[in-house]
Amino acid sequence: MTNPSAQKLPQFTDDFRFLYFSHLLGRKICVGAISHSIGKVADFVFQLADPYPEAIGIYIDHGFGKPSEFIPRENVQKIDDDAIFVESAPGGGLYPPFVDQPGLLLVNEHLMGKTILDMDGRRIEVVNDVHMLESKGRILLIHVDVSINGFLRSWGLQWVKLAKDNFISWKYVQPLCLEDAVKTDSVYLSIARKQIADLPAEDLADALEELSGHEQQAVFSALDTEKAAETLAEAEPRAQRQLIADLRHERARTILAEMTVPQVADLFSVLPHDEVHKLKGMLPPDRAERIDAILSEWGATASALMTDKFVAVRAETTVGELLKRVRESDLSPEIVSYVYITNPEAMLLGVVDLRELVLAKDDAVIGQLMVAPVVTADENDTREDISEIFAKYHFRLLPVTDEQDRLLGVLRYDDIMSGLVTRAKI
Repeated sequence: MTNPSAQKLPQFTDDFRFLYFSHLLGRKICVGAISHSIGKVADFVFQLADPYPEAIGIYIDHGFGKPSEFIPRENVQKIDDDAIFVESAPGGGLYPPFVDQPGLLLVNEHLMGKTILDMDGRRIEVVNDVHMLESKGRILLIHVDVSINGFLRSWGLQWVKLAKDNFISWKYVQPLCLEDAVKTDSVYLSIARKQIADLPAEDLADALEELSGHEQQAVFSALDTEKAAETLAEAEPRAQRQLIADLRHERARTILAEMTVPQVADLFSVLPHDEVHKLKGMLPPDRAERIDAILSEWGATASALMTDKFVAVRAETTVGELLKRVRESDLSPEIVSYVYITNPEAMLLGVVDLRELVLAKDDAVIGQLMVAPVVTADENDTREDISEIFAKYHFRLLPVTDEQDRLLGVLRYDDIMSGLVTRAKI
């Protein structure tokens, strides 16, 4: 993880100090004099903001059925070592109760003791303390502390120091789904959504396997549908079963729709029978039949294993036109790695590697760049036949044709060589 000491902190005047949340938790809150205590700090409330959340008030929980209170930041006069002094509530009574809402972060409830994923080391850490900066009446949350020292401070043993502080800048620690965390009280990982989206699916799958069920659910819920489908396909069976068990019906439907037929069959092969029956009901009938064919016999044919997601164009298409279509499509990089050339009757005429296209001139015609004839699989080829073709040529995709050489779909190398077939041979 990037060393937070190298991070550029907000620019303030010399009038500033650093605070640890562990020192403030449970501190007496007084009005006017230290003898007039109205409660103790139960939590600090922050408003999520970029780049650092800012404190908007203090939460007091009196317990024993008594109402909570929320003291706005502007009513906090000063924070001393032995007490926090605040103005009296309007009207001299109690402050209004705390009302949670989206965009608010409670340090004790949402961060302290929660698990985070270190994206560099891909290991699990725990938030032991929170480091804050106070300046000119503002308090910003700038770091979380995952060191043993933070743990000792939280137990009132701040004079004991067993190791160097280990701060992680808030820039790298942002709650994934705060509203869901409030509703479910689950342990949620705190890593940036963008960092998750950029991590390869196989790395995400590896990380998920090290997490508890709640933590797996937290990371998985932060993924968009396409990334979730890729990650689920890469995960080990135990993690797949856990992730599927926690999915809502509609979320499961959209993820299955993003997966290829072999990937879904691979997933179904490790799930309990009742779960498979439920999930199969979410699939279109023709897709469910193809999956049944794969699961029922190892001689499943190319027509059952193929996907209909591929790029095909006419020979007269220019490179510029094609690349514009590719950029505007939502197809995965793997699918667009090959472009197939067909005639109006869908007969396969040739193929072009995308790497050749990016080097060609925009006005070049695809038909002049294509390679022919094309290595193909017949729609009736078995999985064993297909794996032999992939093993010989090492293509990323293999087109499937019928007796009239019409392009029907494509087979993915990972589906055939790394998916259900590989597992079946073990």
